[in-house]
Amino acid sequence: MESIIVEGGRPLEGKVSISGAKNSVLPLLAAAILFRGGCLLHNCPRLSDVAAAAEILEHLGCRVDRTGHSIWVDAQDLCRDEIPRALMERMRSSILFLGPLLARTGRCTLYEPGGCCLGARPIDLHLAGLEALGAEFSWDRDRLVCRGKLRGGAVTLPFPSVGATENLILAALGAEGTTTIYHAAREPEIGDLIGFLTAGGARIYGAGTSMLQIEGGFPDAAAYTVLPDRMEAATFLAAAASAGGDLCLERTRPGDYGPVIQVLRAAGCRIEEGPGEVRIHGPERLQSVPPIRTAPYPGFPTDAQAPVMAALLRAQGVTVFEETVFADRYRHVPALRALGGRIQVSGAIAAVTGVPELHGAAMEATDLRGGAAMVVGALGAQGTSRIGSVQHILRGYEDFARRLAALGATIRMEHERAECCHGGLYYGLGRTGEGAQEKAP
Repeated sequence: MESIIVEGGRPLEGKVSISGAKNSVLPLLAAAILFRGGCLLHNCPRLSDVAAAAEILEHLGCRVDRTGHSIWVDAQDLCRDEIPRALMERMRSSILFLGPLLARTGRCTLYEPGGCCLGARPIDLHLAGLEALGAEFSWDRDRLVCRGKLRGGAVTLPFPSVGATENLILAALGAEGTTTIYHAAREPEIGDLIGFLTAGGARIYGAGTSMLQIEGGFPDAAAYTVLPDRMEAATFLAAAASAGGDLCLERTRPGDYGPVIQVLRAAGCRIEEGPGEVRIHGPERLQSVPPIRTAPYPGFPTDAQAPVMAALLRAQGVTVFEETVFADRYRHVPALRALGGRIQVSGAIAAVTGVPELHGAAMEATDLRGGAAMVVGALGAQGTSRIGSVQHILRGYEDFARRLAALGATIRMEHERAECCHGGLYYGLGRTGEGAQEKAP
């Protein structure tokens, strides 16, 4: 079994460079199917979800090569339109291959995607939007069979779903005419997808707004750099707020996670923003903050709810969270209670009453951000904590334990070697005390 061992109570000091965004590189890899020539992506994080997306591309007939943090994809020889269940179940974002496969081949067969279990996360918005563009769907037992010649049209999303917006953008490039998406998501990752596509010559208008216009037509070759991960940045800020210290985040875009910075400032952290960097000074003890309500961008991000909650476990007073995006996103609460946190949950509301001190505990990661929250809480606790099921954390945080250790945390991975092979390279983690390694087979 794989675990992260944390000896809490040590402040974080130094600098950390923020990785490329997981939630951006995954739709960009799905979009690579549409490029007439090869496309090169830089600043790609080394994550299990990224490896899974690369395997899907290879299964579909694409050529995929990876060197360091760059990935090159050539989809000219794409020869399949079905993604096997085993590959679909490895990550939630596998549903993003639906739009580009329909655009490229006019058909595809998929299974229910995997990833974190966060309550009902239906793909109804994806299907309804694509049906408005001419797609037809049917279920063959547990397989979703998709067919149709796409044509431009107007789609109004009832909720600004990031995934549905991304699927519609990608599908619209294979449609005849112009497609308009109303009530589109405005997250920075949407802007990054549009930037990647337009770098290849695609004609998409309205980036950063809730109305997008996409003209049909596939992009040509392109080279593009993935934007920094705002959720990784938010997690490191929460870790510094929990453990204390003086931490500088480099290669980041603070404007992308402004609500998180505002909350931590209100809690008593001194935060300085500069071009491409953020510096945080954590106080001895935080203060409670006004109610935090998650919302689509530019509101407080749901992905930051769990790490920030963990940081506020010792804050003086009561902080109330309201989760409006996912129905089951308090699955980390029992673990934070095991650390000594006082949290009451009623439906979408969670009230955190700060305690003077936390203690180490044994916990099991339940999902990506919840697992990260357990690490954040453990860093601010006295004693030793063990977080199991860390495969959830490895889906979204590159070398998390090693990078925290470099900042002064007493933290290590403890497990047997587990390697996965992709593109002629091995990505694995060694036994206790070792970090990620790469070697030729």
